[in-house]
Amino acid sequence: MRFADVANVEISQLQALSISVGWPHRAADWQHLLDIGKGYVALDEIGRVGASAMWFPHGENFATFGMLVTSPRLQANGAAKWLMTRIMADCGHDRTRLNSTREARRLYMSLGFIPKGTVYQCQGIALAPAPLAPLEDGLTLRRLDRADLDAVIDLDAPAFGTARRQHLLRLLDSSIGYGLYEGQRLRAYSMRRRFGRGHVVGPVVAACDADAIRVTHPHVAAHAGGFLRIDTHFHTGAFASLVQQCGLSVHNTVKTMVTQEAASYGTGQNGAPVVYALASHSLG
Repeated sequence: MRFADVANVEISQLQALSISVGWPHRAADWQHLLDIGKGYVALDEIGRVGASAMWFPHGENFATFGMLVTSPRLQANGAAKWLMTRIMADCGHDRTRLNSTREARRLYMSLGFIPKGTVYQCQGIALAPAPLAPLEDGLTLRRLDRADLDAVIDLDAPAFGTARRQHLLRLLDSSIGYGLYEGQRLRAYSMRRRFGRGHVVGPVVAACDADAIRVTHPHVAAHAGGFLRIDTHFHTGAFASLVQQCGLSVHNTVKTMVTQEAASYGTGQNGAPVVYALASHSLG
């Protein structure tokens, strides 16, 4: 096996790798990650991609890791640890976070990652959600555009753990977004984009279930009858109930892991916003 920069590999080879382990990434989904991330692949003696690992810089001294994929024929030969060690050295950031499958958890713990919480991958053919009550006076729900970027970043940073301008701009350009405003103040936002078998709703950031539901509702309504996915840390409560009632059952779970507490998501204390839905397992 030998290393190669992931940017120098044909997307068709990367997509074939993720398909080999049952991941739904399209070529466009891989391109999105390549546009904002860095990483390596392991190639065999005839140039076939056998494994991959990537990292994504977010703000100052903060990164997420993702797309650690190892083909079934290489899962017992140490390729995953080899690649993780390499990208951790390249990244050089103290605050790092990832979402681990059950199979990879032992590897990440050996590299110093600490489990912090469970992510519920909810997906299925969406059912039309029940209508919501009219908005309270003073609240406005509207589509987001680039003029909302600074407000989105300010709301998102304490929830995500750092300001991720580059990634939110890229997501905003490729997504349909909604913002819940109270006057000029953004209270909650959500985005929806093409991904995998259909569409994914995320990120969703709000300070309470009611606001998270308000900005998620139009996405589910728009895709009633279509395949929809939401990745969330919430398994109980009003937001989780909306997800379940709309036909998005728990398909799988992963574990959020960090190298230190400072890399954790915001806790929502004192009315601060929290991440209700992830953009993806790799981006958080």
